[in-house]
Amino acid sequence: MEHFQHSSATYFNRELSLFEFNHRVLAQALDSQLPLLERLSFLMIFSSNLDEFFEIRVAGLMKQLDLNVVTRTPDAVPTEVILSELSQVVNEAVKQQYEILNYSILPELQSLGIHFIQYQHILEKHKPWIAEYFARQVQPVVTPISLDPSHPFPRSVNKSLNFIVSLSGKDAFGRNITMAIVPAPRSLPHLIALPGDVAGITKEHIFLSAIIQQHIDDLFPGMKATGCYAFRVTRNADLILAEDVDDLAVALKDELSSRRFGRAVRLEIEKDCPSSIINYLLAQFDLDEQHLYYIDGPINLLRLTTSFDCPTLKHPKFLPVIPKVFRKQKPI
Repeated sequence: MEHFQHSSATYFNRELSLFEFNHRVLAQALDSQLPLLERLSFLMIFSSNLDEFFEIRVAGLMKQLDLNVVTRTPDAVPTEVILSELSQVVNEAVKQQYEILNYSILPELQSLGIHFIQYQHILEKHKPWIAEYFARQVQPVVTPISLDPSHPFPRSVNKSLNFIVSLSGKDAFGRNITMAIVPAPRSLPHLIALPGDVAGITKEHIFLSAIIQQHIDDLFPGMKATGCYAFRVTRNADLILAEDVDDLAVALKDELSSRRFGRAVRLEIEKDCPSSIINYLLAQFDLDEQHLYYIDGPINLLRLTTSFDCPTLKHPKFLPVIPKVFRKQKPI
């Protein structure tokens, strides 16, 4: 049989090509002819796709690099080059994603009386309700973790929202603690609708992160929070099962449990976080700046699910109709 030789230049890299598909999903959010909430949905779909892309594709590349595995893919692009190119194109896409959100979609929603409140948008009229919600709903289920020699850095769950807090002063035990981690409670919604007597005639939704940042001092009696920055780490979530497992169900159960704490592959953090704290987090997760992504807005746009119904801002619902000729026929 005759063997045909191929040139690596005729092949696209698999991971880079897959990301370009996700980039085309993001481009749908730019289409001003689409209803506004449909455009917002495309931003959320892009976030969801990107999470899976890092959990599986980027995680696989990083594992190859960690193990010094030399792959022979048809495109012949070295793994370290692929990771470097992905870092550049993903950073540019994430920046574009938040520009669309901050300068197009959110302002247009605001002009229609629909507001999403972040920490910097909190008004005096919001503060009494926020204080009560924090005291009743948030504070009882939040467990701050101080970072000191007796408390090592906690194991952050895959894709969970956390805050790193810089502190001054002494705690109740007289200890000088300079930093702490505050995991956002997963039992609470990350977007909460404000009641009508607070919001007024507008529809207002506040992020849980804004509520926590507003009252972060309350979690550290006797101390003062000098900074509070949201971050999220994405981990390897690929399933790897040995070929000779005796009990597949047990093996899957163990593997699914370990996915929550797999190798870190991406760190997302608020863009105004000081470099000293960023470097500290990168070291804790064994990552370098290539795997760092600055976020100009709420981390994880999948949390932008809303509790209001605006049919005019979505595609009309499609109601299927059974053709008349089939309506009185018996099922096959």
